[in-house]
Amino acid sequence: LEILVTILNMNDNSPVFKQTNLTKVVPEDTKVNATIVAREDLSASDADLDIIFYELTTIVAGTDGYFAIKGVNNPEIYLQKTLDYEKFNSTTLVLYARDRPVGSTDTTNTATTTINIFIEQVDTKPPWFQPCTFINTDKSICISSPYTGRVNISEMSTEPLILEPGPIYAIDPDYTLNEKIVYSIVGGDTDKVFSVDADTGNLTMNKLATSPDSYLLQVMATQVNNIQKYSIASVEIKVINKSNHAPYFESRIYNGTVFVGLAPRSFVFQAGNLSSPLMITAADDDFPNV
Repeated sequence: LEILVTILNMNDNSPVFKQTNLTKVVPEDTKVNATIVAREDLSASDADLDIIFYELTTIVAGTDGYFAIKGVNNPEIYLQKTLDYEKFNSTTLVLYARDRPVGSTDTTNTATTTINIFIEQVDTKPPWFQPCTFINTDKSICISSPYTGRVNISEMSTEPLILEPGPIYAIDPDYTLNEKIVYSIVGGDTDKVFSVDADTGNLTMNKLATSPDSYLLQVMATQVNNIQKYSIASVEIKVINKSNHAPYFESRIYNGTVFVGLAPRSFVFQAGNLSSPLMITAADDDFPNV
């Protein structure tokens, strides 16, 4: 009697990853669809020679949708959405390997591996003049207001000019890099009346301002490591006559007369002269003819 015995392979082995914990550093400017972790680093083996089914999840809130796998049978991880270091700088992914499809009623063995992703900030933003105001919710764009100041006509100032809302100053918004910034005047100063300190941004005078016209300077802040990373700010310098005297009232006391029952905005008259409205006047010896 010949007896044929067939040995059936039972599903008694779980998938096995080469590594159960991986760490990857991903530059912020990585292109969408770029491979983050190669297939060979994530493929699991199964002693039962079963087909492996993969599933990728994110366990850090707010970081869903950035990373995905190529397919249910291909665990290669790729970038699905543009990264932004300001939004998050790390996340943790969990990759599941199963020897049966998700939802199968058969006995399923599962293995997991953890992928730690650290986002590396890259030099992506130009300098921001300060103070500035964010114009979008993710705080990726910050707009500054023009600087303003004034000088006296035909008078030389040896100190840095005082500006509003503050001194000329710019920062590198890629703050972990904090590249050095230098300043220069690139427009509005054809007579070379002003100069800006390349390192501090202090604005000073080279010579007298002899015209009452205002100056509208353009100051550039640029990164030393990359001159294409630059910003331009406007600086308005008003030229005014020097004030040597404070204004003063022409009388220390003014007396007036009003009548009961007058409508609002009615004139107040001079005391003792009910035909002349009361006028309060001031003078300034810097402007004798005004």
